[in-house]
Amino acid sequence: MSQTPPIIAGTRIGHVHLKVADLDRALGFYCGVLGFEVMQRMGSGAAFISAGGYHHHIGLNTWESKGGHPPPPGTTGLFHTAILYPSRPALADALYRVIQAGIELDGASDHGVSEALYLRDPDQNGVELYRDRPKEEWPRAPDGALAMFTKRLDLEDLLRQRIA
Repeated sequence: MSQTPPIIAGTRIGHVHLKVADLDRALGFYCGVLGFEVMQRMGSGAAFISAGGYHHHIGLNTWESKGGHPPPPGTTGLFHTAILYPSRPALADALYRVIQAGIELDGASDHGVSEALYLRDPDQNGVELYRDRPKEEWPRAPDGALAMFTKRLDLEDLLRQRIA
């Protein structure tokens, strides 16, 4: 059986586009809490937001979902959107913002390759806020294979990394 060659290195997910029930409520979370900036708004139907002036990292729309409800458990769909922060202090700042907004975490994990915070947006979409460790620090098995794990993330230690 022949195998298709792997996808070219450097390919990445460019953006995510989420269906939301209330655009202003979603913007309150993604912009008001997490700090993304609105790049373009299309009335009450859609908005495109980014970090650092990119055209958009996240699209939000109510085209098929205005006033809607989250899908029930046991259905397919997006598990979570993962937002990659460039450094541990930046992730610490994200944690601080979430705490200040009174948003509860679903979890916080050290995966060896990364540190991650898990929560839900106002539409109950899963959101992962994380930072990668440098590749040379990733845990490896004796044969060199990646050896990811899940351990409790020390949130107090993470918060101490925040640059005020």
